[in-house]
Amino acid sequence: MQTLTSPDGTTIAYDVVGRGPALVFVPGVFNLRDTGAPLAAELAPDFTCYLYDRRARGDSTDTPPYAVEREVEDLRAVIDVAGGHAAVFGYSSGAVLALRAAAAGPGVDGGGVDRLFLYEPPFRFPGGPATPPVPAADLPERLQRLLEQGRSAEVVTTFQLEGVGLPPDVVEGIRHAPFFPALQAMAASVVHDATLTRDLAVPSPAMAAVGVETVVLRGGRTWPVLEDAAQRLARLLPHATLTVLPDAADHGLEPVSTAAAVRGSF
Repeated sequence: MQTLTSPDGTTIAYDVVGRGPALVFVPGVFNLRDTGAPLAAELAPDFTCYLYDRRARGDSTDTPPYAVEREVEDLRAVIDVAGGHAAVFGYSSGAVLALRAAAAGPGVDGGGVDRLFLYEPPFRFPGGPATPPVPAADLPERLQRLLEQGRSAEVVTTFQLEGVGLPPDVVEGIRHAPFFPALQAMAASVVHDATLTRDLAVPSPAMAAVGVETVVLRGGRTWPVLEDAAQRLARLLPHATLTVLPDAADHGLEPVSTAAAVRGSF
């Protein structure tokens, strides 16, 4: 593990795996940097993969108050460590953040983001599938109040129910699973992701204009809302293609076929 200091003083922990052109992996909600480890292992012969813990999770610290711009700065700091330019692979909410970071660059060149891989970003385009329902607008504020009251378990379960749309019996099963304490430890980051996915439920005009080469990926058996988002995002971005991975299901990241898609895009 290595660390860097983001502009606001937050410590960001990261690992470096492989050799070759730089590729930064941005994890999604409830994910640590090790979520990208199987994919990095597949890509290691061809890419130098940078895997980092987003703020408020894993070995990274946090500096309130939260703003999406602080997470953009974190990602930019990792890209700087990688040499100032990198391909960026964003998974789930990490894909929303990756596209937002590319949009923050000068013009439409991504400002250090050479290429984007966006895996099942949870955008909610108008007219898309109604299931799961769109989360309530005040979800991040309610989660923050629960966090301040020390009710981290309820932060996790409330987001799973309202933010993800998991069935109550599934959420109850997760609450009694041995890994649930690890999810509780990331409760502050859950508020961050709820804010990110609410404020950027659809790409902003600047995000829609990002001109770097982009591969939008989805599993062949993913959730309808994610299938719709991937297809519509690929049509929206100026230089995007859609890749469907038949073996990937239920929002899971299948490393072998995903790595093949990354290599194929180069």
